[in-house]
Amino acid sequence: MARPRYYSPQLGRFLVCVLYHEARRRGQPMTTLANQLLESALAGSAGWREAEAAMVTETPARHQATPGSLGPDRTAAA
Repeated sequence: MARPRYYSPQLGRFLVCVLYHEARRRGQPMTTLANQLLESALAGSAGWREAEAAMVTETPARHQATPGSLGPDRTAAA
């Protein structure tokens, strides 16, 4: 069965460079840092609430994305 496709925006080259250096400085993977930064910036926003509602209709409630639940290298869309 084919997996559904999700939109994955391309980050600007400078931001990727910043993420690389900051993640390296912190000793963690870039994906982990990006998830932490985005989660802390967006948790509780209108977009966050809309995504939670959308995820409830797509996945069981136990997999619902909440602040801190995405894990180090996982996204709600994975």
